[in-house]
Amino acid sequence: MKFFVDTAEIGEIRELNALGLVDGVTTNPSLVKKSGRDFVDVIREICIEVEGPVSAETVALDYDGMMSEGRKLAQLAPNIAVKVPLTWDGLRACRALSDEGRMVNVTLCFSANQALLAAKAGATFISPFVGRLDDVNIDGMDLIREVRTIYDNYGYETEILAASIRSVNHVKEAALIGADIITAPAAVLRRLADHPLTENGLTAFLKDWSATGQKIV
Repeated sequence: MKFFVDTAEIGEIRELNALGLVDGVTTNPSLVKKSGRDFVDVIREICIEVEGPVSAETVALDYDGMMSEGRKLAQLAPNIAVKVPLTWDGLRACRALSDEGRMVNVTLCFSANQALLAAKAGATFISPFVGRLDDVNIDGMDLIREVRTIYDNYGYETEILAASIRSVNHVKEAALIGADIITAPAAVLRRLADHPLTENGLTAFLKDWSATGQKIV
């Protein structure tokens, strides 16, 4: 499974990238707003830091606007994945941008039928929003499972990018189902290393080591 980090904070990306945990980055207007920086500057800096795909989102709602913005974003760096919404105009833009050889991430997916349309439209990535489905009492992982089955049934090459990941259990479940990628905040990725028995074990080992009165160096 590939890990994308869902952030516009370059410091978080550098920290995780140094550990080899960043296969790509996803951003959105809300994350850029939170960073307080210029959108284009943020995207350019991330693309220099990360070799993998960097999703940069269009904000136009119409086809012509998405195409204009998508082409401009794609010119910022060769690893840009243009992010478009799962609307009819978004699917049209996905098809056109994909035909131009650009990576496209179709976002705000909430149903298997939408994911099927995105694959037919040539999406590089489909982003089902797990956490937001959970928020309305629908199991978001059921959607990941349905999309995985449909894509495998027909050999679609669109990668399943499980988004709106809120917890370490989301990461585990997405991996068990077979999502190609998860994108998560840096805090969630850090918590993957946490376990109370690990902490308890370290405490016991250090106590015993201290009792020996020895030093390694």
